Amino acid sequence: MHTLSKKIISPQFMKKILLLLFLIPFFSDAQMAKRKLRAGDVYRLQTISDAQVSPEGSWISYVLTSTDSVKDKRNSDVWMISWDGQQSIQLTNSQDGESSPRWSPDGKYLSFMSSRQGKNSQIWLMDRRGGEGKKLTELKNDLADYKWSPDSKKILLVLQDAPDTSKTKTAKPIVIDRYQFKQDVQGYWMKRYSHLYLFDITTKKLDTLTRGDFNETSPVWSPDGTQIAFVSNRTADPDKNENTDIWIIDAKKGSTPKQLTTWKGYDSDPKWSPDGKQIAYLRSSVQDNYIMYDQSILSVVSKDGGEPALLTKTLDRPVHNHVWSKDGQSISVLVTDDRQRYIAQVNSATGQLTKVSGGNRSFYSIDKTPTGNFISLMSEPQLPTEIYAVENGTPRRLTKHQDEFVAPLLLASVEGFTSKSKDGTTVSNLLFKPADASANQKLPTVFFIHGGPVAQDEYGFDLSRQMLAANGYAVVGVNYRGSSGRGLAYCKSIYADWGNKEVMDIHGAVDELVKEGIADPDKLGIGGWSYGGLLTDYCIATDTRFKAAASGAGSALQLSVYGSDQYVLQYESELGVPWKNLDKYLKLSYPFLKADKIKTPTLFMVGEKDFNVPAIGSEQMYQALRSQDIPTGLVIYPGQFHGITTPSYQKDRFDRYKGWFDKHLKGITPVKISKEMH
Repeated sequence: MHTLSKKIISPQFMKKILLLLFLIPFFSDAQMAKRKLRAGDVYRLQTISDAQVSPEGSWISYVLTSTDSVKDKRNSDVWMISWDGQQSIQLTNSQDGESSPRWSPDGKYLSFMSSRQGKNSQIWLMDRRGGEGKKLTELKNDLADYKWSPDSKKILLVLQDAPDTSKTKTAKPIVIDRYQFKQDVQGYWMKRYSHLYLFDITTKKLDTLTRGDFNETSPVWSPDGTQIAFVSNRTADPDKNENTDIWIIDAKKGSTPKQLTTWKGYDSDPKWSPDGKQIAYLRSSVQDNYIMYDQSILSVVSKDGGEPALLTKTLDRPVHNHVWSKDGQSISVLVTDDRQRYIAQVNSATGQLTKVSGGNRSFYSIDKTPTGNFISLMSEPQLPTEIYAVENGTPRRLTKHQDEFVAPLLLASVEGFTSKSKDGTTVSNLLFKPADASANQKLPTVFFIHGGPVAQDEYGFDLSRQMLAANGYAVVGVNYRGSSGRGLAYCKSIYADWGNKEVMDIHGAVDELVKEGIADPDKLGIGGWSYGGLLTDYCIATDTRFKAAASGAGSALQLSVYGSDQYVLQYESELGVPWKNLDKYLKLSYPFLKADKIKTPTLFMVGEKDFNVPAIGSEQMYQALRSQDIPTGLVIYPGQFHGITTPSYQKDRFDRYKGWFDKHLKGITPVKISKEMH
């Protein structure tokens, strides 16, 4: 019989042991709860938009959009949150949805737009003292925008001309007589224009301010409420150019508009200075009929006209969302700059720019509080958009709607890297690596190319790339030439030369990641939507290194899309008309004309009603590859426009990305997806 030696264990030590044993299950549960993103998560992701500060600065209203998976649709509600972030209140909750919340300047009401109780959107009022929303207007025309007058007694409306509602058994023919005759979502353009109207809150009388065959947009009241600035293209044929100007009109019936700016490019988004003497606005860098490759310049002009001051001309970066300071000494803007979007302050007299808040994140909007601070919509690589207060340059998160979405997920890491193209150009890129990837692991890699082309991949939350990374792929965003954020020359370098420098830049990024041992050269994929779909077609027709591709809403036979999409103005301005410049159109059509060189298995996807890049672009490439027995597929989403908005179709698209890349890059047989959309 053995004698066990006894050790004295202190009560304090026992408490530590028991506490550790108590916590272990919680640590394990927390770790086990984390999972990878999956396609069905599209139903869980909410979006926040249109944040507005109340007049006294103590509350922020906003729109929260959620998904109803049963009804397969999204619904938007108006919420508000206190400045300290401690109180969050849902203000509306109807099946029709609400949008555009706006505070009355006197602080008594919060208004919003909704189509409750009817077909057309109306303005509704909520008394801030409490109670349900009450319908204010009974408009027969489509409401596009509205603005409170400074004294809160009137509302300025932007209404579109009413359509022909006469009832017939057979729909009337669509009669076209315009140069620009179609637009995605809007469909075929008839002669319906948007005009300005004044609505009296008390009498509910509606007065017409503007008429004619022109559109008026972006109206804004002068601080004293006597005048309204707005944007309009009043050239002889507005369809044939983008020459919008700032106009001013007295805020009373029968007034005549006065043209304020004369630049032959675009002038847009007017904002009055606090003293009402100046107007800040955005001006294009170039003046041309069609302005694709451009970046906006913050400009200021006297309300009486004259030569404008181009405050950010030397910045060589696009700016937007400008907001005057209370004293009029500065104007705050958002600056798009090399994968970032930051808040800056511009001296309204000298143009001197001071960075306020930035970093590897993306600010999407700003609004100033009465105390001079900001509220902003902002996202980070692993956190979707939330509302933040920005005090002394430091963001403080207010809303927490995304916590429930992010909590169970293992999200990809995101890092920037640069690559060199074969002509020596430096290109900025983003790399998404799966959360469970080991440090030195070669990964199957998908280059997911952004659209635009004038846009950029930046340090904000990116659901598409996160979704691909969750499936075990390194995912790459390439800010190819033509992208914004790198200066005007970088953006304009692809003018009339599509599919050349951009493809060179994508291949340069591929070479860099292969050299670094990150991308497996035998398991390379490429995909994208819109211009990203075009570049996918260009890449697979240039090189066979990509073993799988997913081309969304792209085109390859550019000659054939003239007159079938909404870009006739760009074609004629940038390339000329086909019958005089056939060689240019054929040169840019090489993915289709060299389809016999393509060996990459490619999935084509598009919305049935896409007028931006019509389905014919995907159909032609599908047919070309199918005729040569190259593995290919074509998915057409019923009733969808250029952007796929139906939640189940978004899920389907993610499932198909996974299935296609898994099959052709990993050799994995995909799980069956419903064939109803083939």
